[in-house]
Amino acid sequence: MIVIDNAAIATLDGDRRELSSGHVVVDGKRIVAVGTGPAPAYDGARVIDGRGCLVTPGFVNTHQHLYQWVTRGLAADATLFGWLTKLYPVWAGIDEESVHVAAQGALAQLARTGCTTAADHHYVFPRRGGDLLEAEISAAAKVGLRFHPARGSMDLGEKDGGLPPDSVVEDRDEILLATEAAIDRWHDPSPDSMLRVVVAPCSPFSVTAELMREAAELARRKEVRLHTHLAETVDEVSWCDERFGCTPSQYAAELGWTGADVWFAHGIHFDDAEIKNLGQSSTGIAHCPSSNARLGAGIARVADLRAAGCPVGLGVDGAASNEAGSLLEELRHALLFARARPQAGFAGGGGSRGGGAEGGAGSGGHGAGSGGDGVGEGGVGGGGVGGGGDPQALDVRSALELATLDGARVLGRQDEIGSLEVGKLADLAVWRLDTLAHAGITDPIAALVLGSPPPLELLLVNGRPVVEHDTVVTIDEQTLARQVAQTHHDLLTKTT
Repeated sequence: MIVIDNAAIATLDGDRRELSSGHVVVDGKRIVAVGTGPAPAYDGARVIDGRGCLVTPGFVNTHQHLYQWVTRGLAADATLFGWLTKLYPVWAGIDEESVHVAAQGALAQLARTGCTTAADHHYVFPRRGGDLLEAEISAAAKVGLRFHPARGSMDLGEKDGGLPPDSVVEDRDEILLATEAAIDRWHDPSPDSMLRVVVAPCSPFSVTAELMREAAELARRKEVRLHTHLAETVDEVSWCDERFGCTPSQYAAELGWTGADVWFAHGIHFDDAEIKNLGQSSTGIAHCPSSNARLGAGIARVADLRAAGCPVGLGVDGAASNEAGSLLEELRHALLFARARPQAGFAGGGGSRGGGAEGGAGSGGHGAGSGGDGVGEGGVGGGGVGGGGDPQALDVRSALELATLDGARVLGRQDEIGSLEVGKLADLAVWRLDTLAHAGITDPIAALVLGSPPPLELLLVNGRPVVEHDTVVTIDEQTLARQVAQTHHDLLTKTT
């Protein structure tokens, strides 16, 4: 039994209770008490003095590419398509060993920044690379995080008009068989599961319509969730318009990719009507502000998506487009970028089917149209420049919700994790806020979200310590750092 006493607590429960001084009691893998004042005495319990600390639910990472941890720092100033063109040949050289090391490194960094549940989208499967899904699953078990591996795929290579090199795409039947086998082998649907598999074709520009449709059918037959990239860049909007005559979200909807069992990574370039439709279907979004800013892709309309009813969680995205890999950093960036984002104009939309609009969607909601005013039948392109930002577009408590309860909702686990309540799984973080960087900040939640990253005193996953005193205790950080550096060198040497 573990007792955290005398701490400030952000419960994120139904009443959003915040305790200035209270306790959380963990017995085994579950929370058995949350209350004000000192905790009762429990024989044999480990008691942690939480004075100067804030206890929050563990953070939920809804989108990442763990294998990229060993390819960081490349194409640092490129757009998404240019970045992918540079990196795909490097990723063609990954194998079981490199993915196992990369996944440990990325997951350990997530743990150090408050993450207890991670969803990973792995879609690069070079031939002769070995069992890459098993490599990252075993890494997650070693680090100790709750894990949702998304078995990704690509079947639309360069020769067929797609973006990825043909060397890293797979045959559609092969993909579907491998994905179903992964579900049968690894997926655990139990309420306290540490491992749930997701079906996840990569993106509209790397996957055929047939695979998208059949993947959705497979996922629903096996009762697992669906995930893909969507509406990340203006280039993608233009590509879908030219190839399919519709926007990315219209294309996805036609293929059965909407609903409470679906979530999209990024979701930047949606117009008002698309956001309304996504909200009505409870389709989720993984918001990745740092990566989107790094690649100049734009910023999702988080406030509008949430208001429409979309579950919106946070993701650190690929480590190669977010070298920090810090989930705590995403809270701050989500808040700051939402407030800075111009409030006028639309974030997305090339021409829709039958419309013929050619105006480019503006990143962050204000791009100028190229070739007309960008207004088509049923779709909206970039209009004029938007106005100023809105300091109330996202508040600090909403940012914390994105990382916790809303992220759990995106993954369909809001009844198990995402808040500190009796009966829920013991996934929680204890943040030290009494150091020089945070001492004297009146509101502890503002201190966590707006301040510099505080030391992480304790991270529990399923009631088990994963981080203590700002150090991951399930792996040797120094040894792993050396392995990451060597793997990075070996992979680049292999592809030069």
